[in-house]
Amino acid sequence: MASRRMETKPVITCLKTLLIIYSFVFWITGVILLAVGVWGKLTLGTYISLIAENSTNAPYVLIGTGTTIVVFGLFGCFATCRGSPWMLKLYAMFLSLVFLAELVAGISGFVFRHEIKDTFLRTYTDAMQNYNGNDERSHAVDHVQRSLSCCGVQNYTNWSTSPYFLEHGIPPCCMNETDCNPQDLHNLTVAATKVNQKGCYDLVTSFMETNMGIIAGVAFGIAFSQLIGMLLACCLSRFITANQYEMV
Repeated sequence: MASRRMETKPVITCLKTLLIIYSFVFWITGVILLAVGVWGKLTLGTYISLIAENSTNAPYVLIGTGTTIVVFGLFGCFATCRGSPWMLKLYAMFLSLVFLAELVAGISGFVFRHEIKDTFLRTYTDAMQNYNGNDERSHAVDHVQRSLSCCGVQNYTNWSTSPYFLEHGIPPCCMNETDCNPQDLHNLTVAATKVNQKGCYDLVTSFMETNMGIIAGVAFGIAFSQLIGMLLACCLSRFITANQYEMV
C-alpha cells in the first residue's frame, strides 16, 4: 500500500503542475476577453451600433465572461494547490460549461454570418436614409466613412435617395478634404471626382469573409482547450481521492 502511495505522489505532483500552468493560461484568456470587451465598448461602439438592429450587449457579455474566467482561473489555481477533490470537480464542471458556451457561440456565429451581413446591409441603409448629422447613428456613419475611406452602401450614389442629400449633399467622405467644396457634394456628377468610390458595405463584408475562418479557428481552438483542463482536473481529483483512500 505504501509503495502504491509512493507511485501516485509523483503523478499527483505532475498533474498539479500541469493544471496550475493551464489555470494560469486560462486566467490570461479571461484577462484578454475582459480587455477586448472594454476596448470594444470604447472604440467599436459605432460599428456595433450599425451591425445590430437594436442595442447590443456584446461588449458587456465579453466583459462579464472575461471577469468570470478570471475569477474561476484563480479558483482553479487555489483548488489545485489545496488538492481538494470537490473543488477540482467544481472547476472541471465550470470548464465544461465554458466549453459548451464557446462551442455554441462559435457555431452560431459561423452559421449565421450571412444573416449578420444582411442585418448590416439593412441597418446601414436605414442609418443613411435617416441621416441627420447629429444623432448617434449619423456619427457612426461618419466614423465608418472616414475610417474606412468609403462612401455609401454600394457606392456614393446611394446618398441620392437620402432626404439629407436634398438639402446638404453627400455627408463627409471626401478623398481630399482640402479639395472638396460643400457645393460639389450636391452634384453627383461633380462629386464622383471628389469622394471615395468604394462602398462601405463591400469593405466591411469582405473583411468579415476574409477573417471569418481565422476567427472561427481561434474560437474553436480556445473552446477545445477547455477539454484539456477538464481532463487534468478530473484526473487529479481521482488520483487525490485514491491516494487519500489508500492512506486510510
